[in-house]
Amino acid sequence: MEIVLATENDRKQVMDLYNEQKGREFCFWDEDYPSDETIDFDLSRDALFVVKENDKVVAAISLEEDDAVDSLDCWDKSIFPGGELARVAVSPSLQSKGIGRQLIAHGMKTLKERGYRSIHFLVNKENKKAISCYSHFGFNVVGECFMYDQDFLCYEKEL
Repeated sequence: MEIVLATENDRKQVMDLYNEQKGREFCFWDEDYPSDETIDFDLSRDALFVVKENDKVVAAISLEEDDAVDSLDCWDKSIFPGGELARVAVSPSLQSKGIGRQLIAHGMKTLKERGYRSIHFLVNKENKKAISCYSHFGFNVVGECFMYDQDFLCYEKEL
């Protein structure tokens, strides 16, 4: 499977993939997030990547820009600029097969190529699948926060 930059033509399938996640165990997305506006923002910045199988989007990841997250006190400013990964989604039938790890590795590589010195992101404290996936990469948990009506762990790593 190849990870490629998403295009406008992928929009509906990406939204379908996001909607497949909603209501699943450990997924705290709701009817308002992620939205078409989220996809607009990602596409406008060449920040949405997808995995396709037989021309069907089966996984996605975004390089996020969120000033509220970037301004948290827990991040190590000596390794800024820091990029953020968000909205990692894998089709339920393909979960636990290493695709999430491939997406994270690709996101880290892309951030480094774009000049970022570190990576940081938030993970819902109850999202055991995501926490397990990220543990493979040796991220540091550098704090906790409450944002967007959720309790998060703050992960960071120098690239």
